[in-house]
This record gives sequence, C-alpha cells and structure tokens, in this order.
Amino acid sequence: MARRDSAGEPTAGTARVAAQRLADELARGGGPVRQRAAVRLRELGAVDRAVYSAVAATPTPSLDESLRRLSNAANNSRLWLTIAAGLGVAGGGAGRRAAVRGTAAIGVTSALVNLAVKSVWSRQRPDRAGVGVSRQRNVRMPASTSFPSGHAASGFAFAAAIGRDQPWLGLALRFLAAGVAYSRVHTGVHYPGDVVVGALIGEGTGQAVAGVMDRLSQARRQSRPGHGEQRELPDAADAEGAPAPVPEAG
Repeated sequence: MARRDSAGEPTAGTARVAAQRLADELARGGGPVRQRAAVRLRELGAVDRAVYSAVAATPTPSLDESLRRLSNAANNSRLWLTIAAGLGVAGGGAGRRAAVRGTAAIGVTSALVNLAVKSVWSRQRPDRAGVGVSRQRNVRMPASTSFPSGHAASGFAFAAAIGRDQPWLGLALRFLAAGVAYSRVHTGVHYPGDVVVGALIGEGTGQAVAGVMDRLSQARRQSRPGHGEQRELPDAADAEGAPAPVPEAG
C-alpha cells in the first residue's frame, strides 16, 4: 500500500507507479499487440496526469466555491435523488416512471462501480497537495479507490435513464452530470480518466436499465386479460343495412 502523508492523501507518484506497473505487465513476454498496448497505456497515463496537473495549477477563484458545492451536492447521489423526487411529485405519470427508472439506474450503476470495477482496478487517489490544488477547492477525499468515478457514473446513468422517454430533460441532465464530473477533477479527488470512464459506464448502464424496465413493463401490459383483443366489426354492407352480395352463378 502506498504511504500517505499527514492529510491522508497518497504521496506523489503513486498513480504513475500503478500505471507503469500495469504497462510493464502487458509488455513482459507479450507479442506486438501487447507491446503497443503498453506504450499507449503509458502515454494515456501521462496525458491523464498532465491534464490533472494543469487544472490544479490554473487559478479559478470565481469558480472554486461553486464547483466545490456542486461536487458535495452529488455525494451519495443526493442531487439526483432530489431531482427524482421532484419528478415524481410534479411530473405526473410520466415523471413518476422516469423517476423510478433513474433511481434504479443509479442503484445498479453504484453497485457495478463500487463492488466490481473499483475492486478490480485499485488506482490510488491523486496527490492534490503535491500538485498544488487550492485549499479553497477542497472537499473530503474519499476513502475508496479512484478509478472510476462513482459520481460521474451515477450522474450519467440517471440522465440516460431519464432521457429514454424525455430526451430534452435527459440532455439537460447530461450537462449537469458533466458539471459534476468535472467538479471531481477540479476539487482534486479524481483524475480526468476516472471521470471519463465513469461517465461511459454510467451512460451504458443507464441505457441498459431503462431498456430492461421498458421490456418488463411491456410484458406486464401484454399479460393483462383482454389485452390485444379487438371487437369484430360488421362488414361495411351489413353496417349500412344493405344485403350481402350474392355470388355469381358459375
């Protein structure tokens, strides 16, 4: 386990070491494909750390407080659950259906990210003190591993599930989810790669959950007694009271 400083954050270089170790494992004894994958992984890791450092080093005093608040608002999916509650109360039947879908998508995505992906890829959190993240931006550094971002995954899952029936609302929520995802980088608790992958996982899982719920709802409707039965209508001639045509003699 990486040594941590007095603030409880990993010392500098832990992310670089982890990425280098994985690249070395890919390259060791592998063919050309594994060699190329190792080179690209090293390059992506370097870009990821460079973007994180650039965001940390850019002074943004007018944005820091707003982004810090936005990041905290999404803790434990409170922001998305509040929106779901509003939809359920004020959105009528369609709003209630959307709220249920969105909440279900959050639950499935959170389980996938926290119980599965994070346990497989144990990336250390960034060393925000080491790269000079302003203390005005600081939020609580989570105890979980860094990859992928659960905040980004939950936000995009919620937006994708809502957008299945309400595309414009889903689009607006994706912009809000993107703001939350960026706030996690801005406050120093995630690398950019963490939030990008989290957003992709959330988008895919949200679409899948909404699709499954659609099919289950359709199956329930079709199984109801009387569904699909149609009343047999009389012929047009009978409806007008005219006699049915007599077949011609052969």
